[in-house]
Amino acid sequence: MPLTLRPPPGTPGKAWPAIVVGLFVAFGGILYGYDTGTIGGILAMRFWLNQFSTGYRDPATGLPAITAQQSSEIVSLLSAGTFFGALTAAPTADFFGRRVGLMVSTLVFTFGVILQTAATEIPLFIAGRFFAGYGVGMISAQIPLYQSETAPKWIRGTIVGCYQLAITIGLLLASIVDHSTKDRNDTGSYRIPIAVQFAWAIILFGGMLILPDTPRMWIKRGNPEKAAKSLSKLRRLDIDHPALVEELAEITANHEYELSLGKATYLDCFKGTLGKRLATGCLLQALQQLTGVNFIFYYGTSFFTNSGISNSFIVSMITSAVNVGSTFPGLYLVEAWGRRPLLLFGAAGMAISQFIVAGVGTGAGTTDLVAQKALIAFVCIYIFFFACSWGPCAWVVTGEIFPLKVRAKSLSMTTASNWLLNWAIAYATPYMVDSGPGNANLQAKVFFIWGGFCFICIFFVWAMIYETKGLSLEQVDELYAKVGKAWQSKGFVPTVSFQDVQEVGEGGNVRQSSLTDLENTAMRKKSVQHEEGFPEKY
Repeated sequence: MPLTLRPPPGTPGKAWPAIVVGLFVAFGGILYGYDTGTIGGILAMRFWLNQFSTGYRDPATGLPAITAQQSSEIVSLLSAGTFFGALTAAPTADFFGRRVGLMVSTLVFTFGVILQTAATEIPLFIAGRFFAGYGVGMISAQIPLYQSETAPKWIRGTIVGCYQLAITIGLLLASIVDHSTKDRNDTGSYRIPIAVQFAWAIILFGGMLILPDTPRMWIKRGNPEKAAKSLSKLRRLDIDHPALVEELAEITANHEYELSLGKATYLDCFKGTLGKRLATGCLLQALQQLTGVNFIFYYGTSFFTNSGISNSFIVSMITSAVNVGSTFPGLYLVEAWGRRPLLLFGAAGMAISQFIVAGVGTGAGTTDLVAQKALIAFVCIYIFFFACSWGPCAWVVTGEIFPLKVRAKSLSMTTASNWLLNWAIAYATPYMVDSGPGNANLQAKVFFIWGGFCFICIFFVWAMIYETKGLSLEQVDELYAKVGKAWQSKGFVPTVSFQDVQEVGEGGNVRQSSLTDLENTAMRKKSVQHEEGFPEKY
């Protein structure tokens, strides 16, 4: 079905409030993208190198510079902060709520920006990177959580995918601001790009003051009245409207069914089908990083310079612009094609592009102009395949595969796996790519490594990714309960209502086997409703 901004025929209420809320919350991705993107340009600024150098000089130019170890620490400490921030996102989102949790995370991020802006030496700059990263990590786990719990199912993939679009816009803005200030011969060269982040934080914090919390969060807290008010705002329906009552009843019944099986701990996230889903989410996020995309945005400016390309700042702006533009097709394709086909398409395209970049970069010298243009072209082609597939789709899949009782915990761990690999790549890359004693000096050969991981991605998607397009978050639970193999998930049709499951229990207890027991009953009930003219649930 082609994607439009119109809900399916017969859908009660309005879709635009939930869409606007989801798109605004995606703005938090600009904090993520800008903060990760700005450091690459700052590390190449002459004034910053003169200011922060501890005496080391570049062997090639004799000018003040920083060592591979210092570069590694400065870039990777943000990722280390995001790793721990992502792990604390779950208790933050459950304790404060989804909305206030995002506000708290923004304050932590702002503290890190203050330290970076004030810094004139590496230690304070690194401390600021860590705290800014801690805030970004908390935000990066909570935004897909908030979006998934508020968006209508027919456009959920596109809304969550807009988080990745915001990340790419942040990366592009970072490239533009870095390019604008790089030639300044004062502290404004690096302080202006860093201080711009205050604007992003103020916008996100201010917006969260007026947005509603998610209905599912209020149900989780045992407050159905506030859940009804929140859902009413999101769907633009009266609290007593049958469609709203039906949707809220299904969310409530699903949550009560989960609670009847016992309260969830972190250990429960690793058991049974929950463990399978957690492994899927963690591997998906880890492989998203191992495709090598952040190598380009962290170290692209330095890499292009070492490859003989004269204006590396311009090339970085071009790659960031391609990243933004290529995300838009992904927002369409995630609902038009589905999750599995889009991820397979992206993995194959990325693998081919990476191997070509590795071959061209390795076989040609730094003075070969044709080879340089080919290298840039295929880097951009690679970014296209990433941005329209693995960029948005990884956040979409992890945002929708977990049940409510473990959603915050599981999402925090999947996001932490993303940041763990992000840190590892950021830390190891200078040693892998740079020349000098103790370094591997791989240069363009590093793309063989990224291409190899892209090839692994193809098999991972085929074996592990379930097709969840068009399913509500509650129906995804039924999908995992009934379909044992990911490649068999495409033809799945939900048949069970959790309200029916809830009704089976005797004395208030719900039997775990009732999902299977009630399948035929639910199908008959749906058939009777259709014959009598009742609208289908949306």
